[in-house]
Amino acid sequence: MAFGIELGGYTGKKILSLFRIIVVGVGIIYLFNLTKKKISDGALIALGLIIGGAIGNIIDSSFYGIIFNESYNNIASFMPEGGGYSSFLHGRVVDMFYFPLMNSHFPGWLPIWGGEHFIFFRPVFNIADAGISVGIFMIFLFYRKEFN
Repeated sequence: MAFGIELGGYTGKKILSLFRIIVVGVGIIYLFNLTKKKISDGALIALGLIIGGAIGNIIDSSFYGIIFNESYNNIASFMPEGGGYSSFLHGRVVDMFYFPLMNSHFPGWLPIWGGEHFIFFRPVFNIADAGISVGIFMIFLFYRKEFN
């Protein structure tokens, strides 16, 4: 799940990890078949960004919990003595970018939310999430017709 969104617990994490692996496998086969057809390089790059980002997130969630300790608000330790914080396929994807575009309060005259604090663009994301997002936007904006 992109932008720090989580799916329910231990079982949900395993389902999500297996789903990612299946989708990436199907995506690689699809990409391989598209290279045989006449499709633009830009469309192939967009699909490559999506698949590459998904592979990056799979690697993170598969191994990060095994080789690092818990790192929330701390610097993670590589190969800690007691082992990592999680098992195979249950690690967290490392999100490292946070760009709140606006961090302010709603004006007092606004009826429902007047004076309340808000942050515009709250998601925390990583390079893999950015690759997936850019690839999807490229397809929607420039290459929709090639995927009919």
